[in-house]
Parts: sequence; C-alpha cells; structure tokens
Amino acid sequence: MTTYRQPGVVLADHRFTVPLDHDEPDGERIELYGREVTAAGRTGEDLPWLLYLEGGPGNAARRFTGAQAWLARAVEEYRVLLLDQRGTGRSTPLNRQTLPLRGGPRQQAEHLAHFRADSIVRDCETIRRRLTGGAPWTVLGQSFGGFCATHYLSTAPEGLHTALITGGLPALDAHADDVYRAAYPRIRRKVEAHYARYPQDVERARRIAAHLMDRPTVLPGGYTLTPEAFQSLGILLGGQDGSHQLHYLLENAFVRTASGHELSDAFQEAVRPVLSFAANPLYAVLHEAIYAQGGRPTGWSAERVRAEFPEFGAATALAGESPLLFTGETIHPWHFQADPALRPLRECAELLAARTDWPALYDPARLAVNEVPVAAAVYHDDMYVDTADSLRTARAVRGLRTWVTDEYEHDGVRASGTRVLDRLLALARDEV
Repeated sequence: MTTYRQPGVVLADHRFTVPLDHDEPDGERIELYGREVTAAGRTGEDLPWLLYLEGGPGNAARRFTGAQAWLARAVEEYRVLLLDQRGTGRSTPLNRQTLPLRGGPRQQAEHLAHFRADSIVRDCETIRRRLTGGAPWTVLGQSFGGFCATHYLSTAPEGLHTALITGGLPALDAHADDVYRAAYPRIRRKVEAHYARYPQDVERARRIAAHLMDRPTVLPGGYTLTPEAFQSLGILLGGQDGSHQLHYLLENAFVRTASGHELSDAFQEAVRPVLSFAANPLYAVLHEAIYAQGGRPTGWSAERVRAEFPEFGAATALAGESPLLFTGETIHPWHFQADPALRPLRECAELLAARTDWPALYDPARLAVNEVPVAAAVYHDDMYVDTADSLRTARAVRGLRTWVTDEYEHDGVRASGTRVLDRLLALARDEV
C-alpha cells in the first residue's frame, strides 16, 4: 500500500471489492475506494477507526488538503476513512457515461436499486471487518451520511462503537410526500430571510426570471436555464454562507450589449456548476428514492407536492407584485430535460419514481433498545432535513443525545472547523 503526505497528515488509498447485491455474495462485484487519513507521526500507532459518510446522495467524500475543518479534530485520536460511497467518486462511479454499460433504462433502474443506504451500510460492514479485524468503529454521518448512520443503527449496531450525526436524522416512517410537504414552507422561510437581508435582490430575481420566461438561455455545456431552473439556485440558501453566495450571483446577472441587456457570461459561468448535476448525477436520480419504503412509489413527489404551494410558480409571482420564491432540495422531471448530464437518464428516473418494492430502511423497535452511544447535531430550521422530524427520531432512538443549534446551517460540520465534532464527541461520551 502506497502512502503519501499532505500538511500534517499521512494518506493511503484503499480499494475494496464488494458484492453489487449483498444478498448474492457470489454474484457481480464492484470496487469501492476509501482514503485513509492519519496524523503525521502516528501512523504506527494502534488508533481506533472513524468512518466518514458524506452527504448526498451521490456525493463523493470531500477532498481535504491536509487536516482541514473537522478532520483536524478527528485525526487527534482516530485513523479516519473517507469513503466514496458506491457509485460516487472513485467507487465504480455511475453517470450518463457509465450507466449504459448496464443496458437500457430498465436494467439501469434495477442496477441503481442497489445504491441506497441499505447497500452502503452493508459495504461499510464488509470494509470494517477487513480494516479493523472485527473491532467496531465510530461513524460520522453528514446529512445523507446521517441517514446511512441511522440505518446502520437499525441493522448492524454491533459494528458501531459510536455514531455521530450532523444534520442527518431522518424521519423513520415518512413518505416522500410528507418530506416535501414540510420542506416547501422551510424553503419559503429561507427565501424570505434572504430578501430581508438583501432587499435589492427582490427586483433582481424578478428581472432575471422575466428575462428567462421570454428567452430561456442555454448555458456553456448545454444546460437550459429556464425560470424554474433559475429558481432552483435556492439550494444555496441551506448552506452556511449560501445567502451571500446567491446575492453575489444575482448582482452580476446582466450586461449591456449592442442588442440590449443580456445575461452576462460571468453570470452564466457562475450558475452552471451550481445547477448542473454532472459531478453528482445520483443526487438527482436517487434523491427521492432515499425516502422510499412502505410499498408506495415516490412518483415525482416534489413536483406533485409543489402544486399545493402555488406561490412557488414563477409565472404567478411575475403576474403580480410578489417576490419570486427560490426552490432547493427538490428534484423535478424538468431537471432531466434541462441538464445534459441527466437527459440520457430520464427513462431510468421515471422507472425509479414508479418503483414500489423498496425495502424498509429503519427498524424503530431496534432503535428503541439501542445501546450504541449516539450524538446528533440538529440545526434549527435546517432547509434540507426537517427539524421536527429529526427531533422525533432523536426521541425514538434510545440514548441519543442532541445538540440543537441555530449557530450553524446544514453544512455546519464543514463550516465550524473542529467545534461541531468536538461537541458531538463530548455528548456521546457524556462529558456535557
């Protein structure tokens, strides 16, 4: 195994092969990738392991440079594994380029059914036994990584020494409709808070949406920017500095040209990476599937539920004097028309939306007798994960301790440096 160095840490690449379907251990296998991170000078020590599960779905583990953010605290006492969950990063990535190798849309959808939290946790257990010699490890789950950690507690708690969850306590039995019915009012509150901070953005957003209503714009790379796509920039509002990022995008939207005002090249280039799913297509393809259980299809839940909130319609806002409402944390059929990274996956996504045989993800009875120390950061009015749902789940997991805070947004563990992880470790160890 080759090791290499960054400031303050020693890194090592690990590759593992696991079954595509863990119920068929002798069947097809896929390769997973994990990056081991150890504090410089401690590589020879017998350190306990901490597994980090990134948010998503569909996001590879963050690429740190040295001991940044929470990682600086973690390597003080752990050997850390930054795992690219199956289908992401260097772990047999799935996208418009690779999925056709599986066959047509139906074969692709069947394949993707093996890329939810249940399969990810079984991957983790296979990896754990190889790395730790069977000893349990600590898991740190951010957002969707917290959903995975909750599934871990439901199905394989013997593999866990401690579970730390940041912005990722899921509803245990909610349908996707319930999730989005609670999400739209939260998103509206985030938009209202943004406009209260930056009142000049009310007119800017309306002007951009009106321009796009008449003249949809094809961005560099082929993304079609429509009013609905523009509204989805609201996904930024759930992050620690997202309101400021959105403001700076809007202030640079137009440039005067010989033929009149146009959307500037700078604006188009800036919004493209925010909107495109080229880097993480599974976020869009599997987003509603992470809530699917109980024999009901998701059926484009966010799109259907949006009809209950007509104030989010761009045409409705522009026809009157209302501010344009941004959206975010929702996936719609139009994503698979606007985004060239998703267009080839439209039929596959339709099949996943219609699927009804998703297995249950959580076991309330087992969680009620949990013995693993668990601590969770719950962010007040989190745009991505409903706070009320998180607190209900916290009460349903025996021994789980929460830190409810409005000091940070959903990505607080990234933004806080070492503070969030330090607080969760203290809670899990009953030191506060």
